[in-house]
Amino acid sequence: MKYLMLIYGNEEIWGSLPDGDLATLIGQVDTFNEALRASGELVDVQGLVSRPRSVRITADLPVVTDGPYLEAKEYVGSYFVVDVDDEQRALEIARAYPGLRFGTSGGGIEIWPLMAGDGADR
Repeated sequence: MKYLMLIYGNEEIWGSLPDGDLATLIGQVDTFNEALRASGELVDVQGLVSRPRSVRITADLPVVTDGPYLEAKEYVGSYFVVDVDDEQRALEIARAYPGLRFGTSGGGIEIWPLMAGDGADR
């Protein structure tokens, strides 16, 4: 089953990390990703450009605004998708994500099961 892992963070906290700490964290995340690639579980991983848009219906018309659409200090900064045997493995991977253990990053990970091509969840 495939799971989408949305990685949340707080831009103010991440931006204030000393260069050495940020480099360490990036190295740990790269190692984490490589281990998942080697195991065959990593489907995709991407950082997100901080210029989201939101499309909502207003007066029966789709209106595009700057996002994110929620007022929050945390934002989705990146994501990865894994293909694993079960939810327990997905949770194990999420708990091992290096950014969670790196001080008070002001974020977390949401784990979303993805629908199969036929629209069913597995």
